[in-house]
Amino acid sequence: MYVGTLSFDLLLGDVHSLKEKRSLVRPIVAELQRKYAVSAAETGNQDLHRRAEIGLAVVSGDTKHLTDVLDRCERLVAARPEVELLSVRRRLHNDED
Repeated sequence: MYVGTLSFDLLLGDVHSLKEKRSLVRPIVAELQRKYAVSAAETGNQDLHRRAEIGLAVVSGDTKHLTDVLDRCERLVAARPEVELLSVRRRLHNDED
């Protein structure tokens, strides 16, 4: 069993409130969950209105499949025009860790 995680550090565009921030972050999280069947959530910077952290996790029996899903998720977030992807942290774990 392999577990892959991604942590995205995002800078949001023209956002002036936490309500506006939620209206940008929630659709990204929902699309990741819907398209790739990953567990995803806003995991940090919840009190800042121009920054967001989204974390996701995937479980797979095959590292190739796991890497493919993580790559697709990263491309999806990077392609969103309303956010700037500042950094991505990727971690892979196996059941022996």
